[in-house]
Amino acid sequence: MSAAALMLLAWGIEAAIGWPAWVYNRIRHPVVWFGRVVTAFDTVLNRPAWPHRARYVAGMISTLSTVLLATGLAYAVAILLPPTWWGYAGEALIASSLIASRSLYDHVVAVAKPLAAGKLDQARDAVSRIVGRDTNRLDEAGIARAGLESLAENTSDGIIAPIFWGAIFGLPGLAAYKAINTLDSMIGHKNETYAAFGGFAARLDDGANLVPARLTALLIVAAGLGRCAVANAIDDARRHRSPNAGWPEAAMAGSLGVRLSGPRRYASPGHGPQISDEPWLNETGRDPQAADMVAGLALYRRALALAALLLGLVALAQTLGALLPELGALVLAFGPSGFAT
Repeated sequence: MSAAALMLLAWGIEAAIGWPAWVYNRIRHPVVWFGRVVTAFDTVLNRPAWPHRARYVAGMISTLSTVLLATGLAYAVAILLPPTWWGYAGEALIASSLIASRSLYDHVVAVAKPLAAGKLDQARDAVSRIVGRDTNRLDEAGIARAGLESLAENTSDGIIAPIFWGAIFGLPGLAAYKAINTLDSMIGHKNETYAAFGGFAARLDDGANLVPARLTALLIVAAGLGRCAVANAIDDARRHRSPNAGWPEAAMAGSLGVRLSGPRRYASPGHGPQISDEPWLNETGRDPQAADMVAGLALYRRALALAALLLGLVALAQTLGALLPELGALVLAFGPSGFAT
């Protein structure tokens, strides 16, 4: 089975059943396992007394060790499982745990439903589970904005990027990406604790998401039926603090006709609330409301349908490419020279 075909099967399993709660309660989740490895390295090697360069090198060693461990385990699984239908099914089942389309949809729906019903406290609680900002004072527009930004960014980080690397390198590529992304989310912060130790992880994550983020933006623009001007999306994306997250967020903003990003509050224990003065994406757009979250979820479904179609075409191309040597051998066997013998 080709790598892209494996990702298509894995994605189908994830979309159908996700990662069931009873499985999580018993064995947790691969990302949790990655997180424990990262925490162990952080505890042992992230020493505040060390100079910046030493902490950066320690973080680089920790990052590369974590990624190599995840990749090695995934490679071992791919090698040990037999090339049979049940072997491929088992590999796809494992791969499905590293894709998050169903989980992301459910988390955003959990925000959209109470918001549409005017239950702002429930909506604030739900959105606090998927964003890092202070959600206690968010109004309807602030909640919708946070939900849509998370939907757009995680479409890239949680779905398109892992499938992209999995379609190229199979289960090891998928596992490597998820390890990189987990490292970035845990230690890739520009603060006193992690600026040095997590610096390499943050740069590695930027590189891993370079193509997937732009591909996600294209899928969102295409799913928006051309209502988003590509040039505007490109201009806005370049203004974002992240070299990658701005692309899907700008595409989402332009497609829905709303403005996203902008100033937001972050809780900073021991230091009081911190204001992050982020630039607006699609600044002339209107403030999003509950109905825009519903529209955003519909846009998300269409973008993923396009992604599935694209992945299917890649799987077909990979399969045909693998068959070319055999087809060539048949031509040689039954061609003029073959019949002559």
